[in-house]
Amino acid sequence: MAEVIKVGMADLKVCKAPDSLTTIGLGSCVGIALYDPVMKVAGLAHVMLPDSTQIKNNSVIAKFADTGIKKLYDDMISAGASKFRMVAKIAGGAKMFELKSAATSSINIGDRNVEASKAMLKQLGIRIIAEDTGLNYGRTVVLDGETGDYIIRAVGKDEKTI
Repeated sequence: MAEVIKVGMADLKVCKAPDSLTTIGLGSCVGIALYDPVMKVAGLAHVMLPDSTQIKNNSVIAKFADTGIKKLYDDMISAGASKFRMVAKIAGGAKMFELKSAATSSINIGDRNVEASKAMLKQLGIRIIAEDTGLNYGRTVVLDGETGDYIIRAVGKDEKTI
């Protein structure tokens, strides 16, 4: 029987089909899903912040887009995925709180997390084939290890698969 493996906040995990991965609470956080469709290796990271170099205590690798995505990529390769077949899907990066001041516009951590995630994936040569990012609501996601489907659920919204 297939297992649904939970990925916590500032966490990442890799699995093989038929297992799946899930994470909850993607507000401004971003869920980066990597998948190799031939080997059916799936990986999911729940990143909270864009850049580990801006924080003094950055020992939690999965907390940051730059270090978390690289570690997820390495773990995928170790599990048998090919860097040439690996594709990405991303979700989250919401603007959970409206800030009225123009001076605080750079505080939108959701946008910064999405930008940093895209930049790291580009640096690693991983193509983003789908995304559901931004807006103003949180998401729960499930990455199906068999199909690579990325199922997105949000309160008051229709479930969608990307």
